[in-house]
Amino acid sequence: MSGIYIHIPFCKQACHYCDFHFSTSLKKKDELIQSLVQELELRKKEFKNTIVETIYFGGGTPSLLTTEELQLLLDSVYQKFQVIDNPEITLEANPDNLSEEVLIELSQSPINRLSIGIQSFFDKDLKLMNRAHNAEEAKECLALATRYFNNISIDLIYGIPNASNEQWLKNIELALSYNIPHISSYALTVEPKTALASFIEKGVIDDVDDAQAQEQFHLLIDRLDEVGFVHYELSNFGKKGFFSKNNSAYWKGKHYLGIGPSAHSFNGKQRSWNVANNSKYIKAISKNELPNEIEILSKTDRYNEYVMTGLRTIWGVSLEKIASDFGDNYKNYFLQQAEKFINKHLLYIDNGKVLTTKKGKFLSDGIASQLFKLNLS
Repeated sequence: MSGIYIHIPFCKQACHYCDFHFSTSLKKKDELIQSLVQELELRKKEFKNTIVETIYFGGGTPSLLTTEELQLLLDSVYQKFQVIDNPEITLEANPDNLSEEVLIELSQSPINRLSIGIQSFFDKDLKLMNRAHNAEEAKECLALATRYFNNISIDLIYGIPNASNEQWLKNIELALSYNIPHISSYALTVEPKTALASFIEKGVIDDVDDAQAQEQFHLLIDRLDEVGFVHYELSNFGKKGFFSKNNSAYWKGKHYLGIGPSAHSFNGKQRSWNVANNSKYIKAISKNELPNEIEILSKTDRYNEYVMTGLRTIWGVSLEKIASDFGDNYKNYFLQQAEKFINKHLLYIDNGKVLTTKKGKFLSDGIASQLFKLNLS
């Protein structure tokens, strides 16, 4: 089973923290959509013997597209690929795009999962991040969305400057009050060349406090655990039966096809990524050319990626899989490097799997980097 990711590179406005590829101009929207349809045609052979299990509209802001435009892209996927019955079809959306009329239309389409970018229920946070919606719109959106969709995920951001732990707990309680079955939550990260980075450098906004972000991460884990959420991946929490199949496939190393400018693809042996420029993307596709770069992954690359993704999840890193896929030398190296983290109670071994402890979860990416192998075939 595999997935198709379709990148919609348009937004109403630029969030201060975002470094994803997008444009705030919709002038090329029609051309871009036709190019997405054409790229699906050009790449259908890559999934010739593969069944598609998930379809994910990401961005950018896919909810800027009309239901007719989304349906055109879905029809194209179904025409060109084998798709399972009842696939998970997710649309990323912002609260300001989800009127009741739109929600009704979406609920009558094949889309069966919404991922809504709430980020915070407090206006001061939303203004700091330059979000296009306000707190009241976030609440109204969820009140409406839960009438028409059962499978809803929301995004929340912690570690926002001057947002206290008390406020963060209020954010969590507000989210829970809508009976949402899935929450994705991320630490506010200062990416280079973003407006946020510039404002912090100039002293306009206080810098991110890593210690407070870690505190808020653990507050989130504890509270969601109390109400039956499973922390199945570093940033993802779901009720049973509501884990994101798209997210889970990525962390389990399944194959996926990325369509659109800046979209990434992975087939187990190589990864590729499209040019992050709408005009260049459209021009290349119009010539039936794929505007992408390809990286062939070495055994060491694949090992490192498995370690990184595995440590982020409840499924952990399998010692048996390392030995069978990469060899005993990789397994021995992994155990040697992991020993110091086991001794510090950041990792533990359970039934042949190496997993992060509660204390180690927040640090999992940094721990993984210490377990990587370098310059080996």
